[in-house]
Amino acid sequence: MNVCFVVNHARDWPFAIDGVRVVTAREYLTDPAFSEHQPARIVNLCRTDRYQGRGYYVSLLAEARGHRVMPEVKTLGDLQSQQLDRLLGNGFDDALQRALAANDDAQWTIEAWFGRDPERHNDALAQQLFVATRIPLARATFARENGRWRLREIGIVNPRDVPAQRHALLVDAAAEFVRRGNRQHARATPRESPAIAILYDADEPEPPSNDEALEHFRIAARALGMRPEIIGRDDIDRLAQFDALFIRDTTNVNHYTYRFARRAASEGLVVVDDPDSILKCTNKVYLNELLSRHRVPVPKTLMVHRENVDQIVPLLGLPCILKQPDSAFSLGVSKVESEAALATCLDTLFTKSDLVIAQQWLPTVFDWRVGVFDRRPLYVCKYFMAQGHWQIVKREPGRTLEGSTVAQSVGEAPEIVVRTAVRAANLIGDGLYGVDLKQDGRQCYVMEVNDNPNIDAGGEDGVLKDALYREIMGVFMRRIRDRRHAQAA
Repeated sequence: MNVCFVVNHARDWPFAIDGVRVVTAREYLTDPAFSEHQPARIVNLCRTDRYQGRGYYVSLLAEARGHRVMPEVKTLGDLQSQQLDRLLGNGFDDALQRALAANDDAQWTIEAWFGRDPERHNDALAQQLFVATRIPLARATFARENGRWRLREIGIVNPRDVPAQRHALLVDAAAEFVRRGNRQHARATPRESPAIAILYDADEPEPPSNDEALEHFRIAARALGMRPEIIGRDDIDRLAQFDALFIRDTTNVNHYTYRFARRAASEGLVVVDDPDSILKCTNKVYLNELLSRHRVPVPKTLMVHRENVDQIVPLLGLPCILKQPDSAFSLGVSKVESEAALATCLDTLFTKSDLVIAQQWLPTVFDWRVGVFDRRPLYVCKYFMAQGHWQIVKREPGRTLEGSTVAQSVGEAPEIVVRTAVRAANLIGDGLYGVDLKQDGRQCYVMEVNDNPNIDAGGEDGVLKDALYREIMGVFMRRIRDRRHAQAA
């Protein structure tokens, strides 16, 4: 398998290791050769302290390309968490207490280079930290609180900051990692009872399910023998009491819902939306790379950085659409009709992200929405544009206008729409997704694959009614049983 060390600048890693190719972040992000479907292991040594900076996108696109990458994007999000030690799991906590049991200091800092402590004092702990985080070069600080050690801070070490006298140790640790690979896997903890937590925020202005739909979910869960409970953002420490987590709040990587998903997954719960789906669906750069690589039809698209802005108009024409990579609910999406508006919009978007999505404008009266769960089509809707607007949602000062939702049976929808939607959703995983498509004659194009899709009473349930809620809760119940059987084996 090809091994690439990706760095901000070539001078950041001037060392030669057998079997390792050193490339810059710009090369990895923009060279089409790296988009080819070839097995590769990507070691991301870039600065990753900025959300949607180039280091962030190296890990994101590596996952989209099917490459094995370290650290993963979800780890980069976890670095901002205030409860990182909890997210690392009980196995790491036990190793931490054992490793520092005889240490009398109030605080202790170690570095882990590819799982090795360069001081060679805490190799076991460094290896545990590496297995849990997949950070190639990490520096972790621990503090003693009430007789127990807690992880207070963890960061990524830039290889340029390693002193020259330690370069030999650094190269040796990296070379050993390349030779041995990585095959550690975590095991889930068995569950005891079929209880499902439904995460919901009553103050969310645009929740994915209305109150009536939530009640339908609870009724369906009880009918299947589960114990449903609505929980809120302060209940993360209660997740271990449940078998499953169903997130019915707006999701994003930099949001409390992602922390819930990560914690629930680490506790062995059935999770919808799972953290990988949140990560993949909320970033348009990842989706475009993934769909394009698998030849799923999408509108003509350009991944824009500051050096290729002049290609937008020749390739896409005007008007065109600009998207902030983590845009949602029509926010962060702009239609630009002139070169002056294009320049102004790009200046704003580049303050938030190093990459922007530019896309061909495809005007339609409505968008198709296909709900997919467990790799099967679940429901189909037509989402009509808001009156006098080019999007489904029109925001004005003091009010929000939406187009109408018309539910159809899966059998009524054009076969190409349903087939394309399921194909796109299955590239993400087996979770609950809402795939948005535009149809132009016999061709349809995937616009978005959304985690956390809307399921509202009076909307998406217009055809299936109560059966829609039973289908969704039935998947949860089956997965809970499957996990319990696997854990008992």
